[in-house]
Amino acid sequence: MSLLTISGLGVEFGPRAAPLSAVRDVSLTVDPGEVIGLVGESGSGKSLTSRAIMRMVPSPGRISAGEIYFDGRDVMAMSSKELRSFRAHDVGMIFQDPFSSLNPVFKVGAQITETLRANLGLGRAEARSTAIDMLERVGIPRPEQHFSSYPHELSGGMRQRVMIALATASRPRFLLADEPTTALDVTTQKQILTLLATMRRDFDMAMLLVSHDFGVIAQMCDRVAVMYGGQIVESGPVEAIYRTPQHPYTRALLASVPELDAVDQRSRPTPLEGYPPEIGPVRDECVFVERCPSARPDCRSGRMSLEQVGTRHHSACPFEGRPAEGAQSPVAKERVV
Repeated sequence: MSLLTISGLGVEFGPRAAPLSAVRDVSLTVDPGEVIGLVGESGSGKSLTSRAIMRMVPSPGRISAGEIYFDGRDVMAMSSKELRSFRAHDVGMIFQDPFSSLNPVFKVGAQITETLRANLGLGRAEARSTAIDMLERVGIPRPEQHFSSYPHELSGGMRQRVMIALATASRPRFLLADEPTTALDVTTQKQILTLLATMRRDFDMAMLLVSHDFGVIAQMCDRVAVMYGGQIVESGPVEAIYRTPQHPYTRALLASVPELDAVDQRSRPTPLEGYPPEIGPVRDECVFVERCPSARPDCRSGRMSLEQVGTRHHSACPFEGRPAEGAQSPVAKERVV
């Protein structure tokens, strides 16, 4: 049985009589111990989807449709008490910006110990000892010294490590990682991804990794879901998506990834023209039609739904123009996990 099951998820803003759709008809599953990637441009609905799992959609947004089940329990039907326990023990979340997620007026040690005492019921001394051990586990140098540091006194990479310590304090079975390597240099990014992979193995955690970076997804994930305009337009095993992408948007994203060994014009990245759609009323047409290089009149005749195109591989584009079997993507295949 899947650990997490999302069916027909919708997130809206604005008046209920004339809603603006930000996420629509999103369905996905995460099995125990599995890492799923959610990839797409900024504004595609990735972060809203991850927050919806926690029932943390920021006001004035709201979950307007769908079902969310965690280990057989209906998250949408949870009481306030059940929801607090769910967030404290079952699911951890690493937010996109660790600086804004950490309280600037409290030392990092105090923030971790408060979490441990609230979630696990530890005493003050035990919580302090456990917090220092956690800082050491996530690679913070001189953990006893940095226990007394304020967030602004730490580097971006160290703040992200503190966020990972907070998110995994209760050893959750499922981790939501929302752009965990944003604004970090390449070396620090590699270290954070390695740390996440290690903690996944040590705690036997499943993970939903949100990113706009196909390279990160390639290194970390078992399966990937590609989002555009609030919808999942393609999903499947990592290798299938990279070797034989079936949706024009997925192919455009892969074509925009630079290659380290690009030596001529043909192998250089091709930028995707135009901009992602803004949130608005649902329209009965393909969400990618305005930017699709192979759009046709039929693309405006109704919304496209995911259809099976391979083993656990689904695409929302039913038309031609798919790459030849065995075509290679430009994304590196070196994996961290």
